[in-house]
Amino acid sequence: MFRTILTVTSSCEGDIIDITLQVAKAVVESRVKTGLVHLFAQHSTAALTTIEYEPGVLADFKRALAILAPDNEDYAHNSRWGDGNGRSHVKAALVGPSITVPVENGQLMCGTWQQLVLLELDVNAGRQRTIVCTVTGT
Repeated sequence: MFRTILTVTSSCEGDIIDITLQVAKAVVESRVKTGLVHLFAQHSTAALTTIEYEPGVLADFKRALAILAPDNEDYAHNSRWGDGNGRSHVKAALVGPSITVPVENGQLMCGTWQQLVLLELDVNAGRQRTIVCTVTGT
């Protein structure tokens, strides 16, 4: 097993940060030829997923999340904590904090148009995010 911490810095809510190259580098460093890479975001207002990293899809995805957890809703979290990021927590929970990708021949088995991304969902963004990257296999 190989484990490393990946870090990314966001600038604002809605950032979709391509982490594919960082993850691919970790797989190479692991020397695992066949196995799995598991990624876990250590934050309750960030999420991980795959997407085709092109402007149209990114805009569509942001719009879909805004429909599911609108900015102008009254979130109980905001009333309790006063930080205004209730929608951020909801969006992150819907997408999820982790993803697992197969590894074959020492490389990620992503599809042609599939990139690994971190979603910055916090209204109080502009921070460093950490992702636990664990590679297992032979």
